[in-house]
Amino acid sequence: MTGTRDWRDGVRVVRASVLAASLNGPFGSGRATALEFAGLAGSQTWVGLVTMPPGADTGPHSHGRHEVAIYAIRGAGRILWGERLEFAADVQTGDFVYFAPFAPHTEVNLDPAAALDFLVVRSDGERIVLPFETQPVAQPEFIT
Repeated sequence: MTGTRDWRDGVRVVRASVLAASLNGPFGSGRATALEFAGLAGSQTWVGLVTMPPGADTGPHSHGRHEVAIYAIRGAGRILWGERLEFAADVQTGDFVYFAPFAPHTEVNLDPAAALDFLVVRSDGERIVLPFETQPVAQPEFIT
């Protein structure tokens, strides 16, 4: 490939130490942005890390119009979804999960002693989290 474009900024490396400081530092929020970029027609993609503390439960919510995919980096969790959180799946290190737009769900860290870490890809960088009230079913249907 020939041309005169300066590719110095064509690749960006995000160091693990920078993400760790964002996740766990004195102002850490459990969420660190690794990459944000604009795709075709101005749509955006957000890539980052989310850490759930031991035993944490996000509570019922959706991410509105966003599509969300997560990859479990470390730990064991449970995803519950549906209007009454009537469906469930346990996830562990190496599993991927996809959330359709407006999918009502909650994430639970099943380990009372260790964090649950996810790599997250969202179809937009906006932090949409829409909590909702529900009466969860007593026994969700486990999907394998």
